[in-house]
Amino acid sequence: MKRHDLRSFELAIRLFLVLAVALPTVSTALEPLPRDLELELALSALPEHLRADASVYLLDPDFGYRSAHEGTNGFHTFVARTEYGAFLGSWPYTSYRDDILVPIAFDEPGATTHMRVYFDVATERASGTEPAKLKELINRRFTDGHYGPPDRPGIAYMLAPIVRGYQRAEEHDRVVTFSLPHYMYYAPGVTNDDLGARSFSVEHPFMLYSAPHPHGLIIHIAGEKERMGIREGHKELLARLCALKTEFCLSDG
Repeated sequence: MKRHDLRSFELAIRLFLVLAVALPTVSTALEPLPRDLELELALSALPEHLRADASVYLLDPDFGYRSAHEGTNGFHTFVARTEYGAFLGSWPYTSYRDDILVPIAFDEPGATTHMRVYFDVATERASGTEPAKLKELINRRFTDGHYGPPDRPGIAYMLAPIVRGYQRAEEHDRVVTFSLPHYMYYAPGVTNDDLGARSFSVEHPFMLYSAPHPHGLIIHIAGEKERMGIREGHKELLARLCALKTEFCLSDG
């Protein structure tokens, strides 16, 4: 190689290295919850009588979900740390959050459909997939039928005393911490009009992911007495979460 060619090559390499350092990178890092805390939080999504024999999965931020306990009753529970509902919004999904907490449990039909999406999202994030690309990938899989509806009616539980997630993911990226234990019934092809429902109601069932989304859910919020009992029964869990991160504190204590 001639001297001037070698010099040009060296300059090109230096320029590449400078640009590589200067280019912004999207962090996929996620601080794991303490193992015992994540286990307790995941199980809190279920009614008490289903917890002992349920399958539990804990998140390895460098891999995705790993089985922590193989259950026998057909229910599966975990804590979602990346909420794929955010991908339904029209706003740009350009960064991952490290403060999402969505304890959620599925029966067998939901485990092979709904839960599958959560696990794919976690695996893709762990492997370094950029947020915008992950949003595009998941939405494409819904569009092309890769993610289909459950093959029969069933139920999912979100009875944990706390959730931190997107308030109205289809509209904006605002995240809130709240306590609203509820039941969810698979209802692909159903809309709020079919139920005579509003978009949200504490008193009456309503739809999440209305038709034509294949993962439509009828949401039934637990009654006030049940909600208060759940909060009271998990006071120590709530205190530990609040001590871990201020975003995990409920505003009303």
